[in-house]
Amino acid sequence: MILTKTGLFTIYLLIFVFLLSGTVLFNGCTNTETTINTFKPTGDTIADGQKLVQAYCTKCHLLVPAGALTKDVWKFHTLPAMSHYLGLSTYGIEYFKKNPADTSGISLVEWQAIVAYYKKLAPVSPQTTTPPVTLANDWAGFSLKKPAAVKNIVYTTMVAASPYTHKIYSSDVVTGKLDEWDKDLKMRTVAQLPSAGVSASFTKDEKGTDEGVISCIGQLQPMDFPDGKVIKVHLNEKKEITNPALISSELARPVQTIMGDFNKDGLTDWVICGQGNKVGGVYLLTQKPDHSFTQSNISDKAGSVQAQVGDFNNDGWSDLMVLFGTGDEGLWLYLNDHKGGFTSRNLLRFPPVYGSTSFQLVDMNHDGKLDLVYTCGYNYRDSRIMKPYHGLYIFINQGGWNFKPSYFYPINGCTKAVATDFDGDGDIDIATIAFFGDLKDKPAEGFIYFEQDKSMGFKAHAIPVSNYGRWMSMDVADINNDGKPDIILGNYSMGLAIQAGLKPFWDRHLPLIILENHTKK
Repeated sequence: MILTKTGLFTIYLLIFVFLLSGTVLFNGCTNTETTINTFKPTGDTIADGQKLVQAYCTKCHLLVPAGALTKDVWKFHTLPAMSHYLGLSTYGIEYFKKNPADTSGISLVEWQAIVAYYKKLAPVSPQTTTPPVTLANDWAGFSLKKPAAVKNIVYTTMVAASPYTHKIYSSDVVTGKLDEWDKDLKMRTVAQLPSAGVSASFTKDEKGTDEGVISCIGQLQPMDFPDGKVIKVHLNEKKEITNPALISSELARPVQTIMGDFNKDGLTDWVICGQGNKVGGVYLLTQKPDHSFTQSNISDKAGSVQAQVGDFNNDGWSDLMVLFGTGDEGLWLYLNDHKGGFTSRNLLRFPPVYGSTSFQLVDMNHDGKLDLVYTCGYNYRDSRIMKPYHGLYIFINQGGWNFKPSYFYPINGCTKAVATDFDGDGDIDIATIAFFGDLKDKPAEGFIYFEQDKSMGFKAHAIPVSNYGRWMSMDVADINNDGKPDIILGNYSMGLAIQAGLKPFWDRHLPLIILENHTKK
């Protein structure tokens, strides 16, 4: 089934109808209060199903249209998984039961009507869509720079460039090391990490020592086992650090740690995105004068994938914007209440099949307001099929952080976007990676460079690097000090596969590569 541009904007419209009407409220999946007390089947599968899914399936997240997944995925994966949240248990493949003593929540008759609804409307095969422009297979003004291959198979989970040391730092899930790369891509090990590092923030201490604050995820796969840690590493040491300084521990899969001064006391505080699985949160570490920290929760919701600090209401205090990519997906604004806490406001919601992965705030149309560059494509849950709504989105800020969809480019399994002016023409360009991409049929989607060649129009370049790695991580920095932003890609070469029978055609021994920027305007 082909999803046309009209179909794509139908998805947009569905999202915004729910947002504007206010009919989709987050009540929590543990709420088992009876919603429909007198449901009587009419015999109309679609009418009954629409009524029930609106009543029950929007308690925890935005409604998932039946066409978003195939019949088999609904039948064997999604519906059985969701039934547990509504007080049902399963046995066999598609049999459900309810404790007769439990009179709360959904009834078995209601649930069977929901199952019938999705089975009837869902397509047999995944939908597809046609990109707005064809990929150009060229280097687009970039050139490849790579280090010497290593003997071991690489599992690079992070690449990050420090603005202070002007070096690249990477982590590997197997070695558990924090490695440093100089301008010639010569590597040395800086520290032994407690688990794989997945993000880094760079700073200097009061003595001017270069430091890296590393989020060590604990468990790479989504599971609830709170062994994540945030550690601090001095980057100028000559010998490998075997016991880095601990900032926080027993965290639910921390995927990002960012700095800010949220109480205006001149001390650096930290915000941690504890993505978790079903349990997680957004945590604030407030620094005290003795340089210890007190921890409080900004949110106790699992699924945070990225946060950004900024003064978003121009009151002189640091606020937060947080993207959640699990369950009740969407973008939330947390405004500083000047009393040590935050007030929250939802800006956008997305269905839970989107798998939101990254966002950036940047003025795409030169109107003085920050717009949203957003990606979705995390695809390592039950519904591991290619999804036509995964990809790169641009939402234009209409004022007051009210966003309007403006651009979409489908990219299977899109993982991250970085938006900046790569070619120096004054317009914002975008680089994307797709770790859960369609590596069998569309390997070029693994890395795409979007050159803005007219106002809000892009030429999409499939830069031919798919044979060099499978890109889980990306950073942008001026590595060769020529005034142009270069691109660093980290190669997680094996594992976390979603396509059966896929054999690696890429190099499994290159930890990372650099795309040096030689674009001219």
